[in-house]
Amino acid sequence: MLCPAAYASLIRERGIRSDTQAGVVTLSLEQRTVSTVLQSSSRQASGRSSAIHKTAYFGQLKVGTPPQLFSVVFDTGSGNLLVPGKTCTSAACTSHDRFDAHASSTVTEVNCDGSAIPPDGLGDEVTITFGTGHVTGQCLTDEICVGNVCNRGDFIAATDESDHPFAQFQFDGVLGLAMPAMSQGADFSLMERLGVVLKKRMFSVFLSDSEAESSEIVFGDTKSHHMASDLFWVPVSRPTGYWQVQIEDVTMNNKRQGICADCQVAVDTGTSQLAGPSDVIATLTEKLNVKSDCSNFAELPKLGFVVKGHVLNLEPRDYIDKDSTGCAVALMPLDVPPPNGPLFIFGIPFLQKFVTVYDHEAKSVGFAVARHASQKHPEAVLVTIGSNSSAVQGAQKKQRSLLHQKLR
Repeated sequence: MLCPAAYASLIRERGIRSDTQAGVVTLSLEQRTVSTVLQSSSRQASGRSSAIHKTAYFGQLKVGTPPQLFSVVFDTGSGNLLVPGKTCTSAACTSHDRFDAHASSTVTEVNCDGSAIPPDGLGDEVTITFGTGHVTGQCLTDEICVGNVCNRGDFIAATDESDHPFAQFQFDGVLGLAMPAMSQGADFSLMERLGVVLKKRMFSVFLSDSEAESSEIVFGDTKSHHMASDLFWVPVSRPTGYWQVQIEDVTMNNKRQGICADCQVAVDTGTSQLAGPSDVIATLTEKLNVKSDCSNFAELPKLGFVVKGHVLNLEPRDYIDKDSTGCAVALMPLDVPPPNGPLFIFGIPFLQKFVTVYDHEAKSVGFAVARHASQKHPEAVLVTIGSNSSAVQGAQKKQRSLLHQKLR
């Protein structure tokens, strides 16, 4: 283990810093490209059919006494802390930092529902599958620290990880920041554990779109200097565990289209994709009429989503795959049945344009246009849209009826 002076130096090098204000911690996030597919089938992740990580943002946390350092993706689409364990000998584990339970004086084994293990009993394990891969692990309790904010909590130490996709990852594990309903239990939820020592039971995410500035996650407060507009708040719409809010409609160049009157969206920092209901995406694809040879790319509209009367706009480069082979709409079909769906997923292309804030106390998500160092004037402008016209209302009712019929 590192001596205190060396450990402090490593913490500074890896971008962990605490604000002078008590109960607020800011972590710098590192951006890396990862090409793989994750499909979670854990019992908590009903509805998250897939997440393709092309770009990942990850930072550091500490586990155990003395502290062991891990790089993790801060993922609002999952609910548990998962790191490789020392007993895991698969290549996916040995190529990363592993948690050594024998080196921590404060670790305790627990059952994977968070309950204590009887004196004469053995702890259980949990297996979570991700597409073609899987993670099996034992559940432990120990000191978990984000910056200088620490508390005891439960986590999963992997005893086995499949090589695909985990051996490809630059980061060691995943820190789930979804709402408590998606965790194995209350003590597995980071914000439930750390809420008592943070200034506020919230965290905010700012993701850079270039190398001109650093990305960061702030626990305990927000930072207005990253925002180019006022922050507005939207209540979490359903108790799924996702940071999920209602979409009132979809727009093109700020005009309502009447094609998604009662859709939902999960804001997911753990995926680089944009996804949505297949029938809505089919309608959007037809309306956008993207030429495969990219000949009309410059004329494509802003694609917006109406959330609590505000339009959250994406530029063509955010929702179009454009390369040497041509152009195609980059919205991935995702059919989640009611009551959780129809559901959109807003991943990194959205999160690079908007600062998002996650308030556990109020159970709400905040949105503001991101202020980037590379832009003199933000491309995304927060637009407030008026009420529906009667024609659009009629189209919405018709579309709602079609959605209900198709999803039954």
